[in-house]
Amino acid sequence: MKHLTRIDSREEIKKLDKSNVLGSIEALPDQIQDAWTKASQIKLPADYSQVNNVVVMGMGGSALSTHIIKHLYKKDLQLPLEVYNHYEIPGYVNQDSLVILFSYSGNTEEVLEAAVEASLKTKKILVITSGGKLKAFAQRQNFPIYLIDPIYNPSNQPRMAIGYTVFGQLALFKTLGFINLETSQVEKLVQRLKDTAFKLAPEDKENNTAKYLAYAAFQKIIVLVSAEHLRGAAHVFNNQLNENAKNLTIELALPEMNHHYMEALPFPKQTKENVIFFFFQSKLYHPRVQVRVPLTNQVAEQEGYPTEIISATAPTKLEQVFEIIQLGAYTNFYLAMLHGIDPAPIPKVDFFKAQLAKFN
Repeated sequence: MKHLTRIDSREEIKKLDKSNVLGSIEALPDQIQDAWTKASQIKLPADYSQVNNVVVMGMGGSALSTHIIKHLYKKDLQLPLEVYNHYEIPGYVNQDSLVILFSYSGNTEEVLEAAVEASLKTKKILVITSGGKLKAFAQRQNFPIYLIDPIYNPSNQPRMAIGYTVFGQLALFKTLGFINLETSQVEKLVQRLKDTAFKLAPEDKENNTAKYLAYAAFQKIIVLVSAEHLRGAAHVFNNQLNENAKNLTIELALPEMNHHYMEALPFPKQTKENVIFFFFQSKLYHPRVQVRVPLTNQVAEQEGYPTEIISATAPTKLEQVFEIIQLGAYTNFYLAMLHGIDPAPIPKVDFFKAQLAKFN
């Protein structure tokens, strides 16, 4: 069948991938390097470091970076970091809060409405965007901006700018003293991603893990089960499966899954062959969580579900997070190719936004 060979040929891929999503995937290391270099140069007011909490207002792809950072640095962050996907900011935001307004396009209506409310509660506001109305708002209010210049995101899809959004935010957090991250660590990650990309590219036809996972997930609902520092990476994996592969997914976390969700596995029986579980394992998990992964996998298999254990093998948590993000990006892209679709357009989201605009 043609779709079985499509993912091995760049020429066949180009016939579907009209916006060059593959180019954005392959440019992930360049995005990281570019964002880290440019965002590290941004000057921030000294009092932005003197806050009690950080609230990030963002939607969809613009919220992914905070999910990653929150779980990756949960033991290092000395103040609460939360991401809110809504029009309204949380009630606890006050003059001692830092609010980050995050919209890749700069025109996300929820973030723009939240921006007005936030500016009435605190003057410590930071904006991350590539332009649009949010950029204009920040300039009027004289708020500092990390202005994304997405030269390494040829598809221009927010979800495919993950290198920009994560490392732009990480660079700002380092400047503020919220995290410790050295340029040498970033450079090591960039080189690792460049090295591993060859094993995931279309040219690798024999031992390509991303292709294997795409075939395994073809025509199935995908349940992604992760823990600890990999939860943000799994969330990115999930988001891109939805938007790029147009695939239905479920996202779960350990150890919470073990306390209720497993009891839901027996029914309905007729759906089991149409579902696959992806379990994300890591030797950097808590020892008890490491044990839980294969045991939970065993429970799912005993109930008749196909499963895959995806082990992150990089030496550090940061590198493991991007190991899974990179693998996920190639996997969902190949799954889109197997589906015979262009991964860039999001027609249902666009339709919904157009209909919603009629109610303004």
